[in-house]
Amino acid sequence: MADSRLVRSWPIAVLTLALLGLVVWRAPTSASSRAPADASTASASGAKPGAARGGAAEASPAATKLVGPAERSPERAAAGFVGSDRCAPCHAEEHAAWQGSQHARAMQHATAATVLGNFDGARLRYAGQVHRFDRQGGKYWVTTDGPDGQLHRYEVLYTFGVEPLQQYLVAGPGGRLQALPFAWDARPRPRGGQRWYHLHERDDVRAGDVLHWTAASQNWNHMCAECHSTHVTKGYDAAADHFTTTWSEISVGCEGCHGGGARHLDWTKARTPDPSKGLDVRFDERKDATWTRLPSGTAQRAKSASSGTESATCAFCHSRRETLSQPFRHGAPLLDSVALELLTAPFYTPDGVMSDEVFTYGSFQQSKMANAGVTCSDCHEPHSGRLRAEGSGVCASCHDPARFDVPAHHHHAANAAAADGAAAADGAAAANAGVTPAAPRCVDCHMPARTYMGVDVRHDHGFRVPRPDLSVRLGIPNPCTDCHAQKPASWPADAVRAWLGRPAQGYQTYTEIFVLARTAPGDPAVAAELQRLAADGALPAIARATALASLRAAPTAASLAVLRAALADPDPLLRRAALSALEGYDPRHAAAVAAPLLADPVRGVRVEAARVLAGVDLGALPERAAQELDGALREYIATQTLHADRAEAQNNLGVIFTRTGKPRDAEHAYLAALRIEPGYVPTYVNLADLYRGLGRDADGVALLRRGITRLPEQAELLHSLGLALVRQGHQEQALEPLKRAAALAPEQARFQTVYQAALAAMRSSPQAAHAQSRLGRP
Repeated sequence: MADSRLVRSWPIAVLTLALLGLVVWRAPTSASSRAPADASTASASGAKPGAARGGAAEASPAATKLVGPAERSPERAAAGFVGSDRCAPCHAEEHAAWQGSQHARAMQHATAATVLGNFDGARLRYAGQVHRFDRQGGKYWVTTDGPDGQLHRYEVLYTFGVEPLQQYLVAGPGGRLQALPFAWDARPRPRGGQRWYHLHERDDVRAGDVLHWTAASQNWNHMCAECHSTHVTKGYDAAADHFTTTWSEISVGCEGCHGGGARHLDWTKARTPDPSKGLDVRFDERKDATWTRLPSGTAQRAKSASSGTESATCAFCHSRRETLSQPFRHGAPLLDSVALELLTAPFYTPDGVMSDEVFTYGSFQQSKMANAGVTCSDCHEPHSGRLRAEGSGVCASCHDPARFDVPAHHHHAANAAAADGAAAADGAAAANAGVTPAAPRCVDCHMPARTYMGVDVRHDHGFRVPRPDLSVRLGIPNPCTDCHAQKPASWPADAVRAWLGRPAQGYQTYTEIFVLARTAPGDPAVAAELQRLAADGALPAIARATALASLRAAPTAASLAVLRAALADPDPLLRRAALSALEGYDPRHAAAVAAPLLADPVRGVRVEAARVLAGVDLGALPERAAQELDGALREYIATQTLHADRAEAQNNLGVIFTRTGKPRDAEHAYLAALRIEPGYVPTYVNLADLYRGLGRDADGVALLRRGITRLPEQAELLHSLGLALVRQGHQEQALEPLKRAAALAPEQARFQTVYQAALAAMRSSPQAAHAQSRLGRP
């Protein structure tokens, strides 16, 4: 009898899901998405740019002729900005240090003095073609495959970076600059350098791929410019499909950090009583701040904790984030200009260690160092960009070497002699090569390294205690097996327990909670732990914000109480994260608690409140709430219009226009997204759902079939097609795409549930025998 009732309920369940339509897919935009990631679910926060490879549009219409600098340099005079050379007369020492820095050489015109690569007829074979690097007439040329897949000759206009690699930029139509896929390995030859290599050596990237150099993902104007030059505005005109990108200085100059210098120059002449000295931001956090060595061997800051101004200024570029406005506002809250990526996959492992490129800030904010008041310039000289001391010497400024740089602390042989001259080698490289590594450096254990762009080794800035025991239990990486790669995680875990008499402990205590939040997000016990973590003021704000955002999957009264408290927190990162979680709650409850933040003093909070409340009935709230929503929505639309060259931004505009009752504008935005990136999965799903709401399911089915033709292995498209066919009354036709979706994404419970419901419905229908014989039993 129970089975019978269950069978009868399945047709109702699947039809209900179909009629309710599809979950709207919203995507982060801007530089938060430097590395395209596969989208596996149609959740509002899960869609990432480049959701499927092989479906990218070119960054511009196909060009099959020699491409040169057809347009003027983007450099323009910017009001209030005077250039780094004007700083030199008074700040000669700082200016000299800056001139040798990577900041000063972040982007340069391609000349004999700046180009490091071999352009003397060098050749490189990749993806079945021979690519050439030549010089002619004092100019530098690369012959490589263009947007049509054929070889063309492109003039190199700019160099990009200096070490450990250098990239090269060429012009494209519509004011674009594109980064070529070939980089020069600038490391010394004994370390494997002084060679050309492809940034995706292990792949076979060809024209039309989302990673091809002509695609939007490799576009300088959006992906690179604002952090390699000073005072950048992207200047994209969607109607003309044209960039007018401007800068005040080609590289990262003095004003990139200090803000425009014109007022400061005026102050030097007038010497009026002005504590700011005419500067937009003052970096005085280290002034009169001393560190006192403690009996424990560590140090304590003798001045109140830093204001965060310095690290926030660095974070505009040294973080994974979405740009909300340009140019960067010096001295304003960081979230006025950017929205930070939280500790989510694929950017971070569950313990908060970097996985994808996250550019330091998010890791550092989790650290005990940041909590103790350490600033970036405590370790890095800000003008040269170099460490203040070599190797572990920079750590020794606060951590007594007699206590920490000894075997009693690191449990490795001191000054171990490495075979075959490997003493100077990285510990991991030595161990993996089968030689005895030298005693580990502090960074080897406390700042695990990851390699990006083939040769660029970067260290996590969380300053963590190694936890191999968590690797055993949870499967996350640990720095011990970075060096001892042939050993299982249990080996260092047992060693640490033998040394300490217990597993290691550390400052970051949220790993297990975040593992569960990723694997069982709606579990009540997990939600209770997330609530506790989010309310713990002793934990790093970025971890608390991640916990708050994770409560979206557990919309309970207890969660709402935690979110309500966070909405009043002084930290805008927590307020923004709490707002994002409200999207999973009853709109009436969300409106009641979120409406006051439509007038928040920080832009990043206001626009998130607008996104969450878009289309929600505010009738029960004061009249000013509707006015504030209108203003905040205009700001949100501006943040997305800033990135109208990106499919994800157009998709987000489509979502907002749909919610606010503007279906024609929504359709226009969605179609624009697919023109920019024909393989952008979230837009297929959302546009099909818009057509459902307009009674145009046939158009939605046709759209989804086009998407599946392009991306036949995308489970989300197949699942969406199956639901659309159910709504049209074609239940038997729906079974095949629903089955394929369930098979392609077995981890998606929603896909499994809908397929089983559809199959159960067919079993109770006259067509059951035919369907089962054609599709097979599950």
